[in-house]
Amino acid sequence: MKKQLSLWDGIMIVMGSMIGSGIFIVSSDMMRQLGSGYWVIAVWLITTFATIAAAICYGEMSSLFPKAGGQYTYLTETFGKMTGFLYGWSLFAVIQTGTIAAVAVAFGKFTGYIFPELNDAAPLYQNGNFMITWMQILAIAVILLLTFINTKGIQSGKIVQLFFTSSKIIALILLVIGGIYLIKSNLFSENIAFGWDAFQNLKGEGWTGISGTALLGAIAAAMVGSIFSSVAWENVTFVAGEMKDPKRNVVRSMVIGTTLVMLLYLLINYVYLSALSRDEIAFAANDRVAVAAAEKLLGNTGTIAMAILVMISTFGCVNGIVLSGARVFQTMAKDGLFLKQAIANNKYDVPERSLWLQGIWASLLCLSGQYGNLLDMVSFVIVIFYMITVFGVIYLRWKKPELERSYKTFLYPVTPLIYLLIGTVFCVLLILFKPNYTWPGFILILIGIPIYYLGKRKESKDNHIS
Repeated sequence: MKKQLSLWDGIMIVMGSMIGSGIFIVSSDMMRQLGSGYWVIAVWLITTFATIAAAICYGEMSSLFPKAGGQYTYLTETFGKMTGFLYGWSLFAVIQTGTIAAVAVAFGKFTGYIFPELNDAAPLYQNGNFMITWMQILAIAVILLLTFINTKGIQSGKIVQLFFTSSKIIALILLVIGGIYLIKSNLFSENIAFGWDAFQNLKGEGWTGISGTALLGAIAAAMVGSIFSSVAWENVTFVAGEMKDPKRNVVRSMVIGTTLVMLLYLLINYVYLSALSRDEIAFAANDRVAVAAAEKLLGNTGTIAMAILVMISTFGCVNGIVLSGARVFQTMAKDGLFLKQAIANNKYDVPERSLWLQGIWASLLCLSGQYGNLLDMVSFVIVIFYMITVFGVIYLRWKKPELERSYKTFLYPVTPLIYLLIGTVFCVLLILFKPNYTWPGFILILIGIPIYYLGKRKESKDNHIS
């Protein structure tokens, strides 16, 4: 593949893929779970440390395997084809495509905020609980449009990514700066006055103090939101084959991009906690806490501006995920672990068939109406594979110390151990207290095992016949 992506492009992919709809929504549920601004900030800080630590560790993997496929390649090279396939299978089944579907539908929902006709329109088709709405059609149109743009070459996708990512970063910075200056009655002190005391109010029936195991479960549930808002930074590793000087620029993109996004997230949450009361954050309409904050600061004009910002954000996020994910499926196909039709590049030197396979499946998830249920366990599945990859850094240092490492993990082994500790605590808490977030993820991964062996059996038969 041609080396067409610079360090700046890499940073834009990282930031554009991370900033989707989550930061505008998840703080509502986090407040319902924990009831204290202190705890909300604490969860975001834990997520910040974990995200940056993981990105630093991935840097060493990217220096060892600076080629297309990214995390899939790291897992395959370190632990074998089955581990790589199970990651790629999970990526195609829900992690990548389900995220594309969810963020595209979020685009549709915020479009409906500006054009209420979309909200009020009767379903195009309905049979029982299953329905096809105009918002779903709009989401599919966004997915197919961005898939088409990305089939016209990496430059086309790069231009879209640069424009929309730059726009939303500038808008978010203005939101932070404007928010700080426009707040008439700062409620930050009031929201953190509860300190480490935690409360829960999941149904709007009043706040109840929680501690012990209930608090641990609430922290885990709150982290689902913060982690989901902070993933997808690894997408830049998928396009390493098209990065200039990938051994240096991939790790720089990840560390710089994740650090800037997490700093921005912390500042945005400061604005939420300063502009809104605890109840206003917890029970913002449809969890649109960013819209509630904008309305408090600027009235109706603020809500329209925020809705437009989220549309820009989600559009750019979908583009970043569409652009990068298809490279993984192409690499899997080359390894005999995905449909062989996904191997070929088109005349613009991009994996067109892989892009369309990804886009069509993401569109079907939009129609299914089940993308939301699937995404409940995305954070859990992603963290499992993050942990396996981070552990790979330690494993390769022990197993293959002779490998050339142009970049070594900063503060090794402290950095990978920090991530493994946070990730393990998060996963164990979810397994113990929120199993509905975990067992679907385990089932999804396990389904990949027979699919892997069926594929190997077919490959063996084909080789025998040839």
